[in-house]
Amino acid sequence: MAAPPLTLDTAQMFAIADAARDRGDYHTAEALWRAIAAHATPEYRTEARFRLALMLADQRHRYADAGVLLRQILDERPNAARVRLELARIDALMGRLGEAGRQLRAAEAAGLPPAVAQAVRFYAQALDARRPFGGSVSLALAPDSNVNRATTSATLPTLIGDFTLNQDARAHSGIGIAGQGQVFARHALSARTTLVARLSASANLYRDGDFNDISLAPRLGPQFTFRRDRLTLSAGPAWRWYGMVPYTVSWGGDADWQHELGPRTQVRANLTALHVENRLNPLATGAALGVTTAVERAFTPRVGGGVQLSANRQAARDPGYATASGGIALYAWRELGGTTATVNLSWSHLRADARLDLLPSRRIDDDLSGALAVNFRQIRLGTLSPIVRVRYERNISSLVLYDFRRFSGELGVVTSF
Repeated sequence: MAAPPLTLDTAQMFAIADAARDRGDYHTAEALWRAIAAHATPEYRTEARFRLALMLADQRHRYADAGVLLRQILDERPNAARVRLELARIDALMGRLGEAGRQLRAAEAAGLPPAVAQAVRFYAQALDARRPFGGSVSLALAPDSNVNRATTSATLPTLIGDFTLNQDARAHSGIGIAGQGQVFARHALSARTTLVARLSASANLYRDGDFNDISLAPRLGPQFTFRRDRLTLSAGPAWRWYGMVPYTVSWGGDADWQHELGPRTQVRANLTALHVENRLNPLATGAALGVTTAVERAFTPRVGGGVQLSANRQAARDPGYATASGGIALYAWRELGGTTATVNLSWSHLRADARLDLLPSRRIDDDLSGALAVNFRQIRLGTLSPIVRVRYERNISSLVLYDFRRFSGELGVVTSF
């Protein structure tokens, strides 16, 4: 007579999974917790995902997989402060310090008992204890109504009459591939100082290679961490190619300062100084200086936003190409179940120092733009999740050459590793 099948209740499965984890049998523990994570009872699902996430992060160093599980919990229980703290810790281990700080502020917005508030302060002070290397990549199909941000006008008014613009100088639409990526490595020099190396790259590629836009920027410098502040200094070269030929080469550095202005609010300031050599137009070569400052706040565990002010100065050998600009941007994010939506509205004003030869006036621009990005985190292929972005830009210029409209979008995937 065959023995009856062995049945286990949920409590027994938890106990067996815990024992398997403790003896290093992570495969068995993961299989059991994933089985419980499909349970109809929300409390069992949450507990199984949480225990599995901690094991994947702390014993298996599978930070991205752990982050996916914690996000799934927060999609169902946005006020789970302990889960947000663990997600903040894992984001920090992956080098996503901005996202880590955002999760800490969202946890505070949920309302914390004293013991948990103390843990928030602990994690905020320990964000420098992060993984030594990692990165992120996004890849998208990118339709664009104006890939070269050019005018639709067929003629250019000048002091001696109207010139006919060739086809390449006018707006072109197209569907391309947009990719961005960053890798980093860190080495601790002391308890508060870390040497950080980064390599950032981006590319917008089209069937017509004349409009391909590629950039590459390595950076190296120290990062100093204090109780409520973090200061990052970095320097290095940057290259940009347009139409598959060298466009600009720049050298310089930047300083980025971040300050926690309370548990739910963060202030950030950035100063960038570069020397930009324009290979296509030497008259546009010169020094560039940029300053930005931003304030971000978590209003609730699911809603946050901020405001950013910026000012830029681009010098040039010909004052007609030298410009000064300033602007403001407003942004907000909202979690809707397993989806995160981000909206951004911005305005900037630019003035050239002088009029270019032959043109009737100096350049004066007002650029207005709006963007919406939606990350569908509930749809997963491993650590990949789909993202959709749409953007509209209208640049109103005193010169026809710089006056344009642009509508663009991206449909792709994003991941961290």
